[in-house]
Amino acid sequence: MNDVKKLITNRTIWLLHVLTVVLLCIVFYYHWIVGIVLTVVFALIIVSGLRAEDRLKRKIEQYISTLSYRVKKVGEEALLEMPFGIVLYNDEYQIEWANPYMNDFMEADDTLIGESLSDLSDDLIKAIKDEDDELRIEIDGKVYRAVIKREEKLVYFFDRTMYADLETRYQNEETVLSIIYLDNYEELTQAMDDTSKSRMNSRVTSILNRWSKEYGFYLKRTSQERFLAVMNREILEKLESSKFEILDDVRELISDQNVPLTLSIGIGRGTADLRELGDMAQSSLDLALGRGGDQVAIKDEHGKVKFFGGKTNPMEKRTRVRARVISHALRELVNESEQVLIMGHKMPDMDSIGSSVGILKLAQQNNKEGYVVFDRDGMNTGVQKLIDEIDEDDSLAEQFVSPDEALDMVTKNTLIVVVDTHKPSMVMEEKLLNRTEHVVVIDHHRRAEEFINDPTLVYMEPYASSTAELVTELLQYQDGRVKLSTLESSALLAGIIVDTKSFTLRTGSRTFDAASYLRSKGADTVFVQKLLKEDLDVYVKRSELIKNATIFKEGVAIAKGNEGESYGPIIIAQAADTLLTMDGVQASFVISERSDNQIGVSARSLGDINVQVLMEKMNGGGHLTNAATQLEDTTIEQVEEQLRDIIDDYMQGGNSS
Repeated sequence: MNDVKKLITNRTIWLLHVLTVVLLCIVFYYHWIVGIVLTVVFALIIVSGLRAEDRLKRKIEQYISTLSYRVKKVGEEALLEMPFGIVLYNDEYQIEWANPYMNDFMEADDTLIGESLSDLSDDLIKAIKDEDDELRIEIDGKVYRAVIKREEKLVYFFDRTMYADLETRYQNEETVLSIIYLDNYEELTQAMDDTSKSRMNSRVTSILNRWSKEYGFYLKRTSQERFLAVMNREILEKLESSKFEILDDVRELISDQNVPLTLSIGIGRGTADLRELGDMAQSSLDLALGRGGDQVAIKDEHGKVKFFGGKTNPMEKRTRVRARVISHALRELVNESEQVLIMGHKMPDMDSIGSSVGILKLAQQNNKEGYVVFDRDGMNTGVQKLIDEIDEDDSLAEQFVSPDEALDMVTKNTLIVVVDTHKPSMVMEEKLLNRTEHVVVIDHHRRAEEFINDPTLVYMEPYASSTAELVTELLQYQDGRVKLSTLESSALLAGIIVDTKSFTLRTGSRTFDAASYLRSKGADTVFVQKLLKEDLDVYVKRSELIKNATIFKEGVAIAKGNEGESYGPIIIAQAADTLLTMDGVQASFVISERSDNQIGVSARSLGDINVQVLMEKMNGGGHLTNAATQLEDTTIEQVEEQLRDIIDDYMQGGNSS
């Protein structure tokens, strides 16, 4: 650097020489002898300067040459010794050159040159074609960040194995909270003596402690019926892989003692906030219990829920005390409201309309105006006869209003009662839910992930045969003698009969009690049968579906409609019901096009196969023995293939949802 400065200084001197020549000329003009002397001196100075400049140039050239050599040598060594991979490829994605770091992946005497990029990773060529700048790949058990330079046809490989291991370790050690609940514990132990209760507690605790020790998590009993479990994500994944066999272990052990006790487990994961984890675990437990118990619900920070278990038919766990408490609470809400709007689900069935009529009567019993929200354009043929009968009853017909009329009527002090569904997307008019803060949910379906936001009162009993059964019990505990007309009581009874398939499925002692109460109030079974009669055309169409049925696996029947021919949801459901009556059929599935351009699947079971779990994997839901789903942008063949794969997985033990 100093030599360069000298060169600049010498050039400045040359400018001074020019000025000196000018001065010499002036001196020559006035005194030529002095001018000659000074010229000789100046010439000697110039010659000396030229020689010095020449030496300086040669010295600089030598310095630059030495520096260039050193830089080139360092660059070559750095390129070959760099602790990351470099690969050059051609237009055919074949490797043209790789530094020694990359060749270490090959066996001795082998080289990457001439090999395809796909030999390093199947995703590499795809990423280049997709114009991705980088991707994460795994080679020989190590994780790399591949940085792609498409213009240079160059790929850099940076080892990120240590960071990947740290990330995996962090994820595996993520805290997971779980609440374990003994279903039906209080009801079962009420009639036990201290010795029997202690023996049962000891057996259950022993099983759970052995389970926690096997998988290495902390377990603490917090009450007679609750346990708290603390684990990490790695342990949770092992439990998921085992399909939570603890559910079967407890069920099998307890069933040997003829005590119907099962487990429900709620799990929260995905956040470092312990309070939030606790809330998610409790929410998951509520969801598992709302779906009938005997299952596991796992909720993450995004609200996504996974289910395991739920293989048994829910046992009747509700008590008359709870029905009385709910009835009184509902009466108070009715009395505090201006009016009551009742709505069921879209495309209503007998249960939806019957239970709506029952709640309407409950409102009138408490001297409040009540209205049933009903969309005649969205009505299926299965309830047409009942609606025709209602239209002939002027006092009842005027209490049925359209969704638009209901939107005009609703106020902040209106009580909205949703029956036979708990999903906001399925109610008759979803906008009504946002117009008031007072919403009651009464339903007999297992609770799904989608749920009405912050309801005032929830009465969900998946153990009940129908919502009409629940509403009938609520009517029994209202103050005063409830007066039901023949039409009103028959509508409620029709809802029970349809959902129980004439008292053959999901029927408990309480179901018969409710039917007996309605019969005493004037329900006419002959009139109900008249409502349930079907047209000959409907019978023929259902028979067409049944004719196409095949046995997929032992006990599993699948029927499908013809391409281009649509069937209503009632016909599809009836076809599945009919198939279930066939000898040797334990579960039936009917697939068909619907009039709304969707593909509908109706599933039925005698109880050994949980069709709810199967339908949930196809974005549907329902009960263990009665479920359905609707799919868009697909074909019957594609749905059948998907259904067969799901049934195969279920039969092989993958029965989590």
